[in-house]
Amino acid sequence: MAMAPAPRGLDGAPVMLEPGPEAAPALDLPAAALVSHVESAAYTPAAVEARVGDVEWVGPRAEAHDAVLTWASEQDAVVPFPMFTLYASAESLHGMLRERGAALDALLRRVAHADEWSVRLFRLDDAMAAALEEWSPAMAELARQAAAATPGQRYLIERKAEEQRGAELRRLSAEAASDSFAALAAHADAAVRDALPAARTRESQTGAAILDAAFLVQRDRGAGFRAAVAELARTVEPKGLRVALSGPWPPYHFVREPS
Repeated sequence: MAMAPAPRGLDGAPVMLEPGPEAAPALDLPAAALVSHVESAAYTPAAVEARVGDVEWVGPRAEAHDAVLTWASEQDAVVPFPMFTLYASAESLHGMLRERGAALDALLRRVAHADEWSVRLFRLDDAMAAALEEWSPAMAELARQAAAATPGQRYLIERKAEEQRGAELRRLSAEAASDSFAALAAHADAAVRDALPAARTRESQTGAAILDAAFLVQRDRGAGFRAAVAELARTVEPKGLRVALSGPWPPYHFVREPS
């Protein structure tokens, strides 16, 4: 059955609703699938693997996949599957829905009437260093000692402060990341932190990422969550941190079944 209002799927194919197998209606939330039919020769596992590094080929397909998921999540609960989830026939798709029906039902219950929001926190080293004495009692004490010291003593104290500055920046930014995550998680049904990249780019405008988190928020609490993010930004940005909010998204992070 074609989903007329839905965006087009991969390669511009229409999006179809494939009802679950006959066993599924026993579930309170029977799972069905949104699918597009593609040319089998173009989407063999070998063909897809050979092109996953081709941004010009993957990019439009990723945009189409995301557009369909975003549309679907605005209609009802949705469990996002990876973009290249391929089934050879309706029968094989029905087999998956039958086998995983109970698990999918639980996931649909979990994310019903909720959106995913992404919050990232960045450290702007120059701005944070400038505000460090206001934020760090230890650095403020060294600054006080330096101001009252003789020239020779001041040199030694300033060297000590310089040696401690980097460690203090890292400690305080780690604390800010943990505190921010906890504060926002209080406004969400669920929250997860993603691992940060091993190599962090320290650019004066974008900063080094210190928190990459996702939050599952009921739609009727969305305004409160956004207000909490705005309050967080007002609190931490004068200290040299930057807050980036994006969403709402389909619940990508919150439909991952345990291994």
